[in-house]
Amino acid sequence: MKMDADEKELLESVERGEWKSAKGGKRERARYSRYAKATFRKDRRLNIRLSSKDLEAIQKRALAEGLPYQTLISSLLQVRDRAAQRDLTSDRRGVLRLSAALDHLPRAAVE
Repeated sequence: MKMDADEKELLESVERGEWKSAKGGKRERARYSRYAKATFRKDRRLNIRLSSKDLEAIQKRALAEGLPYQTLISSLLQVRDRAAQRDLTSDRRGVLRLSAALDHLPRAAVE
């Protein structure tokens, strides 16, 4: 593997033992590990009806990204939810419209 000068200097510094682990590293890793597991836990099932057009667009986008289409739908819902949390005035009724989420996809992927 090729390294630039800064990377080589950093590697040599680590090999000389000039670096020490920060305190609480194991505890922090365990904490963030719990966060990650909670984020990716799939503990609920949801059945929804979509138009054929929306489903085909999602499936095409998922194929292009190398993801299962259910994972892409989940990602779209999470992105939309985060955006709604940042700007609660954008959708006061809290209604999630999949077509609105699809508007954020590049046109080439959904056509």
